[in-house]
Amino acid sequence: MVTRAAPSNASAVPQERPAGLAVRLLPGLVLCGAVTVVAIVLEEVEARLFGRAWIEALVLAILVGTIVRTVWTPSQRAFAGISFCAKTLLEVAVVLLGASLSAATLMATGPALLAGIAAIVVVSIMASYGIGRVLGLRHRLAVLVACGNSICGNSAIAAVAPVIGASGEDVAASIAFTAVLGVAVVLGLPFLPAVADMSHLQYGVLAGLTVYAVPQVLAATAPIGTIAVQIGTLVKLVRVLMLGPVVLLLTLLTRRLRDQADVAPPHVTAGDRPKKGRPGLHKLVPWFIIGFLLLALLRSLGLLPQFALAPAAALANWFTIIAMAALGLSTDLRSVAQAGGRVTAVVTLSLVVLGAMSFGLIHLIGIA
Repeated sequence: MVTRAAPSNASAVPQERPAGLAVRLLPGLVLCGAVTVVAIVLEEVEARLFGRAWIEALVLAILVGTIVRTVWTPSQRAFAGISFCAKTLLEVAVVLLGASLSAATLMATGPALLAGIAAIVVVSIMASYGIGRVLGLRHRLAVLVACGNSICGNSAIAAVAPVIGASGEDVAASIAFTAVLGVAVVLGLPFLPAVADMSHLQYGVLAGLTVYAVPQVLAATAPIGTIAVQIGTLVKLVRVLMLGPVVLLLTLLTRRLRDQADVAPPHVTAGDRPKKGRPGLHKLVPWFIIGFLLLALLRSLGLLPQFALAPAAALANWFTIIAMAALGLSTDLRSVAQAGGRVTAVVTLSLVVLGAMSFGLIHLIGIA
């Protein structure tokens, strides 16, 4: 991650030096590292007390980080490092995960599942939007919640907001719930296989279809097993790839909406709206998805050396735990109260509908 220093009298703006970047990131890196160590120690305590770790370090890191963030706000100096861990480290971890994806897992998806994922995204967006409008959400907020729930959380909200001319308040309310409710889903979902008698493959598909973000899919599937992680990540990435067609369709369908004003509180002005226009290609197809698919292809073709596979998997696991700590440190449970009861109800009901459709798809196409 490269930032630019404040401009001086010179015409050129110098890039930040590596040493300066390291110093700026250090407080946040240390904080994320401390939360990671606590999570690992707690996992070890579990194993000693109960014979096994029922809640793995990956999930414990989110829990500990969320508790810390809710009772204490880190200093501004720490946020750069927390953001780096939550975004950049996690994206690298996702890329490395591609090295563990075998051809057998790729073949296990099949055309029926790919078509089902696309159908669920479309139907979920329409259903979530309908729920939002019935419960009184403004048009733009209903669209943001629907796309965030149905595709990929914050990334979808960020991509869709300028297309529909959403206000800063709407974006903030939507993102607050993708953060808080997303963590709740990650923590609760791993208990489902035992209750619903699901196979690892079925659970992976369900997690990929319902969990908001790629890193959260890793956290939700890691306690279940490798197959769940692989298929869950693959299904989730297919959902993410639906963002491009959805944004293009919204661009065509919401031209009038971009020029209309919602009935908003007095303090929300046109100046709070993101700039109109279409997001760049890098926002529709993030670099780490391309990297993941490339490594998966190389692994399937046997072009990755065997000795590199285990270190890549271990590094991906460590990066993911640290990123989960950062995700927790970025989640303030108090933000739920600020977003309002209607948004809470819409997001929750939308997630229930998405889960029901996902269960239906799993049984409809006969995933065993």
